[in-house]
Amino acid sequence: MVKYQDETLDRTFAALSDPTRRALLARLGEQDGLSVSELAAPFAVSLPAIMKHLDVLTDAGLIVREKTGRTVACRLTAQPMEQAMNWLNRYAQFWSHNLDRLAAFVEEETWPTPPPTPNARQNDQASRSRAGSARRRKRSTPPGRKPRS
Repeated sequence: MVKYQDETLDRTFAALSDPTRRALLARLGEQDGLSVSELAAPFAVSLPAIMKHLDVLTDAGLIVREKTGRTVACRLTAQPMEQAMNWLNRYAQFWSHNLDRLAAFVEEETWPTPPPTPNARQNDQASRSRAGSARRRKRSTPPGRKPRS
């Protein structure tokens, strides 16, 4: 089992795994500093459900909540997303390098052309293994119930 050194990265990906939380982050990306009730307005879920989603985002460090009087405003924070992007970019570089090598290999290799297809009438004939065999008559039981032994 793989043990990760950085729990922040795990919490970030866990928080991003839910579509509602991603939509909340997208709304904050469009307009930073929205109140909780403004964030919750377009969603067809209860305010307590939105609060739970915001708790997960806060625990992951993706948002910060600021209370002014009775209003709680949410703001995006960049550091956890930067760590996630750095992690993803390492693997993107690995895969793009390997896929580039594969493409170069396929392009430089000369492949033999397939032989022409045989005449279609030859394919209609039965194979030798089936030509000599005869069908057996299906054995069936007489209609009705079987007598008990």
